[in-house]
This record gives sequence, C-alpha cells and structure tokens, in this order.
Amino acid sequence: MEHDKVRETVIDVFITSAEAQLRALRRLKKENRAEVSPKKRRSNINLIEDILQRSETPLHVKLIIEQVRLLHAVSLDRESIVSALTKKVHRNNRFCRTAPNTFGLIGRHQ
Repeated sequence: MEHDKVRETVIDVFITSAEAQLRALRRLKKENRAEVSPKKRRSNINLIEDILQRSETPLHVKLIIEQVRLLHAVSLDRESIVSALTKKVHRNNRFCRTAPNTFGLIGRHQ
C-alpha cells in the first residue's frame, strides 16, 4: 500500500512537470510566431508604387499585376487597379500615365 502511494506521488510529479514543460514550449512557440509575423499589410497602391520604383520604365497594368503577384503574393483586380491609378493620375498624385493602361511614377517615368 505504501509503495502504491509513493508510486502515485512520483507519477503525479512527473505529470505536473511534463505539463509545465509543455506550457513553456507552447509559450515559446507562440513568442517565436510573433517574432516572425508576416509583414505589415500594405495597400494595393503602395504595392504598385513599390513595383514601379523597382522598374526602370513605366509598366503596363498587366505587368504591374504580374509583378505584384510574384513579389508580394497578392492578386490584384485589373479594373480596380486601373480605376485607382487613373484617379491618382488625374489628381497628379504619385502616378503618371505614359500610354493606354501604362503607368509610371511622377518624376521618375515622365
């Protein structure tokens, strides 16, 4: 009987220890995930601006969409992008149009 109590106590100690270790490992894993969290989300316009900054020449919207998909893993809707860029062009805000559906950056691709 005494042997059974000691055995139960030892098993309980090991279980408690294992649970504490598991909690510590989960906490470390969670902290590690926070450290390597994905990049802060950027707007579509900022992604396009990044692509045009990298480009030596203005780009057609088809190439812009393709480059954003390749470099930033984001799919853009063509009509929305053309509309947003056209509005920026009319406001003389960051972007210029150099040909139909071809955009560049003001001061860089004009």
